[in-house]
Amino acid sequence: MGATHTQELPCRAPAVGAIRKGLQPPEGKDGGGGQAPPLVQPLVPGRSPSMAWGLPSAAGLARLCQKLNRLKPLEDATMETSLRRCLSTLDLALLGIGGMVGSGLYVLTGTVAKEMAGPAVLVSFAVAAVASLLAALCYAEFGARVPRTGSAYMFTYVSMGELWAFLIGWNVLLEYMIGGAAVARAWSGYLDSIFSHHIRNFTETHVGVWRVPFLARYPDFLAAGILLIAAAFVSCGARVSSWLNHIFSALSLGVIVFIVVLGFVLAQPKNWSSREGGFAPFGFSGILAGTATCFYAFVGFDVIAASSEEARNPKRAVPMAIAISLSLVAGAYILVSMVLTLMVPWHSLDPESALADAFYRRGYGWAGFIVAAGSICAMNTVLLSNLFSLPRIVYAMATDGLFFQAFAHVHPKTQVPVVAIVVFGGLMALLALVLDLEALVQFLSIGTLLAYTFVAASIIVLRFQRAPAPGSPPAPASPEPPSKEYESFSDRLQLVGATQAEAPEPGQLKLAWRPYLPFLGTHCSPGAAVTWALVGLMVSAIGLSCVLIFGDSPLHLPRWCAAFLLVLCSLAFLFSLLLLSAHQQQPSQDTFQIPWVPLTPALSILLNICLMLKLSYMTWLRFAIWLLVGLGVYFGYGIRHSKENVQDPPGAGSTRYVVFPSGSLEETVETVQPPGQAPPGPAPSTDSPGSRG
Repeated sequence: MGATHTQELPCRAPAVGAIRKGLQPPEGKDGGGGQAPPLVQPLVPGRSPSMAWGLPSAAGLARLCQKLNRLKPLEDATMETSLRRCLSTLDLALLGIGGMVGSGLYVLTGTVAKEMAGPAVLVSFAVAAVASLLAALCYAEFGARVPRTGSAYMFTYVSMGELWAFLIGWNVLLEYMIGGAAVARAWSGYLDSIFSHHIRNFTETHVGVWRVPFLARYPDFLAAGILLIAAAFVSCGARVSSWLNHIFSALSLGVIVFIVVLGFVLAQPKNWSSREGGFAPFGFSGILAGTATCFYAFVGFDVIAASSEEARNPKRAVPMAIAISLSLVAGAYILVSMVLTLMVPWHSLDPESALADAFYRRGYGWAGFIVAAGSICAMNTVLLSNLFSLPRIVYAMATDGLFFQAFAHVHPKTQVPVVAIVVFGGLMALLALVLDLEALVQFLSIGTLLAYTFVAASIIVLRFQRAPAPGSPPAPASPEPPSKEYESFSDRLQLVGATQAEAPEPGQLKLAWRPYLPFLGTHCSPGAAVTWALVGLMVSAIGLSCVLIFGDSPLHLPRWCAAFLLVLCSLAFLFSLLLLSAHQQQPSQDTFQIPWVPLTPALSILLNICLMLKLSYMTWLRFAIWLLVGLGVYFGYGIRHSKENVQDPPGAGSTRYVVFPSGSLEETVETVQPPGQAPPGPAPSTDSPGSRG
């Protein structure tokens, strides 16, 4: 057959659904002449008039968008891994407890009680625990259904797209590095205070004092050393890390039990009386302010999801471990804050060492040493949790080709990503050695909250997308209408009649709602309404959060204007929820699933956005700079080395025509290129099936 030529389609531009499907018309269906169906000629991929002048073509931009939004397919054998599946439910639960119970228990309780909530700090912890539960449920469902290491990065990759997944993983890397370095410096400072600051004085005398912005006052060799030692233990394997975490977690929980029991013995209910200020001296606003701070005490349960690839039975172990760890930690925070404010009046607490100071003032100075030992054990578990999770996220990104391939190396004996542990453990130690981390502590919050937000949105996408058949790649994030190869007009009639009689698939409007929302069935392709509803949910949540956070003081809006915006954004949020609920979800799976979808993840999204907007503008500025660096890494390396970019899907060279039923007999004929494929040159012949241009 002669060379093909470019001709504009008579109907419309290629549909997004057809492009994302990556479908093309079959050859040999035209009677052997190689001719396209009447009125349509096959387009030559990558050839357009604009490219002749060196301008980016629409096809090129479409291919770039496909690369940025391509999804990671889930293999059938999801239990197969190069890591060692050796962690039980107890191991995962103790890892989660170690990630959440740290210096916050010994410092945060006293700070919130004295400066924000008073004895009502226990209410703040209870509300924060419920808020954390919303995010934890999302992680539990994904960890059970996608038992792969990577946590929020992996969950975003299989549902939202590659670029979003990389940015989430990029921010989580910085979060773990700064978090581990900050805890190491807190550990060093606490130990130094026990020895009357002899360690700091020795370092300043023999090494010197630095007076450089963003650098610490002196190099903290003790903090760097404890990180290197912890990294050495983590590199010995998951079992060694798990047993070490068991020891420190057991000691930490034992100290917590000791604090609670002795605290109730020394409790004086008069410390909650009106003479001391009452139970809630700062009112409801103080409880809310305390809740925003206490929320970060529960950050760390995602280590369980990050370790799901090393769990023996992730479908059962991950949800159980998240539930157990979050329940125990919430109970510990509530009980400790209760006995703390019952032992001594809340207004006389020492925020830096509230628990130890409370026992000392009641005449139990020896108990302060037990509290100090418990705090050191708790901080050790947080260090192990960070050093355990960070290399595995790096390993997941490197395995997918989005990060440097060297980090995908797994030691053949210990079966851990040893290169990632050594490199990022060293970087964490360097940060702890030289940086002043006080100004960067808030940076931890924005990365965590952004990850929580995307995981919650990914749950909504996962529920409304069509489940792939065994052995096939997953459906795209926005479900597309069923397709059928073009053969004859009668086939078209049969296709339309069949789809109208079929029960709705995931992403399609439920039958009960079709009489009330007829425009969605006639003017919107299946899945499009879900996509727009999710976008509307995110936008309305941002607007509602802005009104709640900035409506009074920063923006100085009139009362009527703030009320109008509040009502408008609330109605938009509720309408988006209603629109999502009107569409069909996937059938129940044999793994854990969140109840009340899309309400539960939507509330998690709203709460996370509210907490992010409470952060300072300098935090957002640092966050934007870090994002720009991440975009440079992705477009410089990741987009070209991505495993999804180098894969060669079967049938990529064939050409197919696809029609989508829209309820009318108007035909839509498309020619598209598979996602992630570079445009081939003009094909000299299409006589043989499967030939490539």
